[in-house]
Amino acid sequence: MSEGNDFDSFGQQWLPLLEDEMRAVLTSQESAVAEHYGMMHYHLGWVDESLQAGEFGSGKRIRPLLCLMACASVGGDPATALSAAAAVEILHNFSLIHDDIEDGDETRRHRPTVWTLWGVPQAINAGDGMFALSFAALLRSKQRGVGDRSLVAMLERFTACCTALTEGQHLDIGFEDREKVAVADYLRMIEGKTAVLLATALSIGALIGGADQRTDEALYGFGQHLGLAFQIQDDILGIWGDPTVTGKAAGNDILRRKKSLPLLYALNHPTVGDPLADMLASSLGDEDLPAIHHLLDVAGAKAFAEEQLYNHHQSGLAGLKEALGTDALTSPLRSLADGLLLRQA
Repeated sequence: MSEGNDFDSFGQQWLPLLEDEMRAVLTSQESAVAEHYGMMHYHLGWVDESLQAGEFGSGKRIRPLLCLMACASVGGDPATALSAAAAVEILHNFSLIHDDIEDGDETRRHRPTVWTLWGVPQAINAGDGMFALSFAALLRSKQRGVGDRSLVAMLERFTACCTALTEGQHLDIGFEDREKVAVADYLRMIEGKTAVLLATALSIGALIGGADQRTDEALYGFGQHLGLAFQIQDDILGIWGDPTVTGKAAGNDILRRKKSLPLLYALNHPTVGDPLADMLASSLGDEDLPAIHHLLDVAGAKAFAEEQLYNHHQSGLAGLKEALGTDALTSPLRSLADGLLLRQA
């Protein structure tokens, strides 16, 4: 069986159970607040704009699968980690609802975002609800046999992750108002905004599975590099991706002047930086995209980003080998890491 099929078969087995656990958390029997939960369900792809049930695209569910895989990889039963995996995914989606508001994004997964349908105040509140319920989901782990000691350790990881997410988002928002941002500063931002959640998912799954501290730390490190690679690939797709696949408008990251890794590298380039900065400081439209793409090509921005992607991929694999030994070669975690190099959305 190929590595890709290993990952796919794992997902086919566990995703339905994960969805059931998430639904159990994100529900209320009180009709007065049905729309509040309906907004969450809409964002998760369970209902349409009229809150009628269906399947409308739910995202990849990578983070909760990492949690379940980590548990299995250290010898635990993934069923024990289902509540924690649900907590990770609910937390992630809280951040997406808020990100869409803060970034002004009107579509996600080819559908209108929550705030465009129900307004900013209700969308903020729906996100806040998901944030609170992510902790409720994590605490349900006790019902699955997770002991108090492990639960406290998981809560410490999870709480630190929440703090790091807001730090990363603070830096990301602040970067939009700065003319230049160093590549190192950007990597610090995505470590907090993106990498920490993947690392936390792996760590929590390993803790539930009974991993020792060394193994848990190694999987956390694997997750950090995996998260950095994941975001860098997003940055590449945000400029050069096919909008019919990514679900985002072509050149949207550039028109929004989003400080992604390729753009920052070019802005710090000795010859390209100044003319690119001048263009970004002026009024931008679709007609300016070809000229900006040319400057990015001259700077070698795409090649640089791809090199960073490869380096973090390799560092991540080293961490996975440290954690799992020879089992790392056949682990679904390995196939997921390899898939990041090839994904187009």
